Amino acid sequence: MNDTQAMLQDVRDYDEVKQAIVNGEELIPSSVVYAIMDGENPIKVWREYRGFTQQELAKMATISPSYLSQIETGKREGTTAVLQTIAHALGTRLDKFHQHFILHGYH
Repeated sequence: MNDTQAMLQDVRDYDEVKQAIVNGEELIPSSVVYAIMDGENPIKVWREYRGFTQQELAKMATISPSYLSQIETGKREGTTAVLQTIAHALGTRLDKFHQHFILHGYH
């Protein structure tokens, strides 16, 4: 790719991101993305990004704080229904967690 093509691609990328923002998509900070890519539990990463304590998120997800803690530390698996409820409470989708749990042997 030459310099002109690269600049045109940058403009296209910029326009795409700008339109996504107009459409209401949330921009995720690189620190969140990198933490998840580095293998941190995505529920914990999202919880901390949203500024919730374990107690607050557990209450919103109608689970016990100890259960949430065990999910975040990998000591217990959350059911799909529980993970879906947690994702909803965090304002995200279950698929944001899915890859982490597949890589770590959860079903």
